[in-house]
Amino acid sequence: MKFRNCSERTVGVEWELQLLDPETLDLYDGIMPLMEFFPDTSFVKPEYIQSCVELNSNVAKNSDQAVQHLRQTLERTVRRCMELDMGLCAAGTHPFCRRLALITPLSRYRRLAKSAGYLASQHITFSTHVHIGMESGDEAMLVMSRLIPVVPALIAMSANSPFWRGHATGHVAYRHRILAAAPNYGLPTSFESWTAFDEFLEAATRSSMIKNFKDIHWDIRPHPDFGTLEIRAMDAASDLRNVHGLVSFVRCLVVSMAQASSADLNPVIPEDLPFWIENQNRFRAGQLGMDAEYIINTTGDHRPMREFIDDLFELCLPVAPKIGESTGIQIARRMLDETPAYEHQLDAYEEGHSARAVVQQLQDALLRSATEGSRAA
Repeated sequence: MKFRNCSERTVGVEWELQLLDPETLDLYDGIMPLMEFFPDTSFVKPEYIQSCVELNSNVAKNSDQAVQHLRQTLERTVRRCMELDMGLCAAGTHPFCRRLALITPLSRYRRLAKSAGYLASQHITFSTHVHIGMESGDEAMLVMSRLIPVVPALIAMSANSPFWRGHATGHVAYRHRILAAAPNYGLPTSFESWTAFDEFLEAATRSSMIKNFKDIHWDIRPHPDFGTLEIRAMDAASDLRNVHGLVSFVRCLVVSMAQASSADLNPVIPEDLPFWIENQNRFRAGQLGMDAEYIINTTGDHRPMREFIDDLFELCLPVAPKIGESTGIQIARRMLDETPAYEHQLDAYEEGHSARAVVQQLQDALLRSATEGSRAA
């Protein structure tokens, strides 16, 4: 499979939102009537389950442009949902929905559901995906490999799914535990070159592990048709300001990884961690978020996740103004000092004494976002 080279560090965003019953605030299978309003656009799309709508940005030069386009699409989507008597919110999971998912009746989703069996109806999750343009397939493989130790930081920064089926799970990003039940999710494997990845694709296809590369749902994967590296580890952000910060942080990280030498990265990012450490760091991030301890070597030394993320920001800050991310990276940096999204959900539950109160808070946040847009302050 050929990689469609991208000469610029473009950015594109996929943001999955939850469709709600306006009375109960439970999930609502409304994607089919909603799509009748958007027959010819690629910016509003159905997803795997019928209670999800995916908003896509245009191919943008920086996070400012991508989020501004998303805001316009969100405004239109909110209006159409109101006409259909549906609500909207955004988080990695729905706080109290207990029923099984209804799969969207498109051929690829039907095929995936058939192969997954009962697991298909359990995957009621929502995420934020970011695409960054790569100059070549080899560069995409290099950056993917360098980003693997950074995945826990992205999970911690974006964690927004502490509830599942009415229960406080004890995990701040429980979405990852749900997806862990299926194959082809989780951390990617490192590949030395695009040729090596292409050989893997051929073997995986021949063995019926996958039908095509889209069946690989790793936290990071290349998208050869777009010429991008797709970062998929993050929960769905609750509002556009958080989307803006996360997208800018990801873009600055990717560009830094592409440009930096190993010597520049070594003081910040641990090299050659064994899989058990990488997987443990990922699990800790999903369980404890910003309060997790990040393991840095095979002797078990560790450091606070916040310190690790601080160092990643130091890596990003010199790059940000050169690629038009001065505003976005400052939003991301402020997010690090603010109350995390998952704590807002837990606080809403404690104050309202119900998971419904959590959904109400999420819905209010998204509606404000539709009118106010992304704010740096």
